[in-house]
Amino acid sequence: MKAAVYFGPEQIRAIDIPDAALRQDHEMLVKVTATSICGSDLHVYRGALDPIMDKGKSQTGHELIGEVLAVGKSVGRFRKGDRVSMAYSCSCGHCYMCEVGQTAHCETTRKAVYGFGVPFGNLNGTHAEAMVIPHADGHAILVPKEIPDDAALTLSCNLPSAIIANKLADIQPGESVALIGCGPTGLMTLDIALQRGPGRTVAVDKVPHRLAAARAKGATAIDASQADWKDQAFAHCSGRGFDKVIEVVGLPETLQMCLDIVRPGGTVTAMGVFTDSTFNLNLADVFLRDITLHMNGFANVQPFMWQGLRMLEHGVIKPQEYFSHIFALADVDKAYAMFQHKSDGAMKMLIRP
Repeated sequence: MKAAVYFGPEQIRAIDIPDAALRQDHEMLVKVTATSICGSDLHVYRGALDPIMDKGKSQTGHELIGEVLAVGKSVGRFRKGDRVSMAYSCSCGHCYMCEVGQTAHCETTRKAVYGFGVPFGNLNGTHAEAMVIPHADGHAILVPKEIPDDAALTLSCNLPSAIIANKLADIQPGESVALIGCGPTGLMTLDIALQRGPGRTVAVDKVPHRLAAARAKGATAIDASQADWKDQAFAHCSGRGFDKVIEVVGLPETLQMCLDIVRPGGTVTAMGVFTDSTFNLNLADVFLRDITLHMNGFANVQPFMWQGLRMLEHGVIKPQEYFSHIFALADVDKAYAMFQHKSDGAMKMLIRP
């Protein structure tokens, strides 16, 4: 079968590998109907994990909509022919950390993540014709046929992350809100935030077509590449800083941007995936300004998949609008390059095996 494999920085391409097959009773074999590329996949693409990747073998991808081909003897929730998705992190559903909702920190799978190579459990990925889902009963979910493939794909990571971001930010009616990062997850976060009745909402990014999308939703769009972006932002919160700031990028500079524009007593929710090992946090500043800081990029999405599914079923959010391009699996290298460079109005890539 064909699957996308990591060969080095900016070198991910589809090759022939042995067919996926069941080996454990708790596993489920799934035909990949569609998959996509998440912003966090770009860390792998850029080479952030290069020294500890198994080049030429490590598969990529963690967003899935698929059809069950076979199940192991101990799988009880699924059967052949079911339409399914699964959380990006593999969790058993019954260890202590899973029971308390910290599914990304599963003690059975040891924080395993699909498509992130040796550092995260060496699991297979969704950028393939078929894949194996271990501990299927613990973190997979049935998806009704009425939900389009592109919308359903966001259940693996993007949409639950957007729900978590809003839960942690706890936006109250009338509050001022700033969003740093207008990629697909950021825009889904904005979709939900705007329904919570904020008084003023500002969206900050450097990519023109992403800023245009945020502006079309009703947010005030600010280009972070402009030298006076911070002054522009403060003009929309009476100069005191924003009540709530949500970060969906995962870079030290974007986290610092959040801290620069949050008001005393305000909340920063950082949902981006951070791969840098250090950050120069001014503890005295955070302490004296009574800032609440949530770091949740390694998101526990499984507990929020059902809520995301319900939002899709009722049309509360329509994430299919963020898919801008369709690629065949054989062209996954082109999809990665386009997503990385944000060319041709790229938002989110739909990949068909």
